[in-house]
Amino acid sequence: MSEAVALAVDWGTTSFRMWALGPEGEVLCERRAADGLMSAVSEGFEAVLERHAQAAGIGPDVPAMLCGMVGSRTGWMEVPYIDAPVALIDLGRHAARVAGVRRETRILPGVAQRGFAPDVMRGEETKLLGLGREDGLVLMPGTHTKWVRLEGGRLTRFSTFMTGEIFAHLRGAPNSVLAQALPSSAEGPDTDTPAFAQAVRDGFEAPEGIANRLFGLRASWLLDDTPPARTLARLSGLLIGAELAGAAKLHGALDGCCLVGAGPGAEAYGRALDAVGVARVAQVDADICVRNGLIRAARGVTLEDAGA
Repeated sequence: MSEAVALAVDWGTTSFRMWALGPEGEVLCERRAADGLMSAVSEGFEAVLERHAQAAGIGPDVPAMLCGMVGSRTGWMEVPYIDAPVALIDLGRHAARVAGVRRETRILPGVAQRGFAPDVMRGEETKLLGLGREDGLVLMPGTHTKWVRLEGGRLTRFSTFMTGEIFAHLRGAPNSVLAQALPSSAEGPDTDTPAFAQAVRDGFEAPEGIANRLFGLRASWLLDDTPPARTLARLSGLLIGAELAGAAKLHGALDGCCLVGAGPGAEAYGRALDAVGVARVAQVDADICVRNGLIRAARGVTLEDAGA
């Protein structure tokens, strides 16, 4: 694929996404695989990258810009965090070059928030760069959901909520008192139900009672024979509702926030926001954002190398 000018790679703990880009940033081809950090450590990071590049017909003279957990302590190489507040447009010039590899390969840094409310992110900052927004509150659902405040093109502060991980532990841990009350299948919660919406409102209106509400799910199963699917929807709703209350306390009104994501997770947060009356929510696809962010970062490095 001789027309390719760059590879953009979002490389996480469990996933690998690569786009071959043309001169105008157009996507020439895309590859996705479960070649996350855990499998890449055994095969070798360079070997994984080159295997996908070769499959896409991309020669070794095409540079690569990487983001995500590949730049963490357990990744290909640890790229130091840059501190918030930070101008998103400056991310590219902080990208670290990987030494000892044939292809010119750079990895973007994560962002750290130090002091009173310590926090970190890796990968989400690239989505923010590609989002193209200068101001506002941004919600990025995930196992560790991020809420980010943008001001004048700068990432000024952010908060991480472990809602997804807590949900997974309460549902799947063998010693969880809720496990018996929940479905045995791996299907996710049905968030398009009154049970989910009401649970979101319950968690949002009284987040201080979340631990009590959660045990109530088991009690309801024991006393009222509540169906497991309904209990699962309520578990998800209570946790997300409490998170929304926390985000509002930390960042102010949620109206007008931008939801960056796709799939069931983004749908759940969209319905949760609607359940508590949050208005003017815009949704943007996360894949488009991370790809655009990698393109912007790569262009920034190219201009810097050219002395522009």
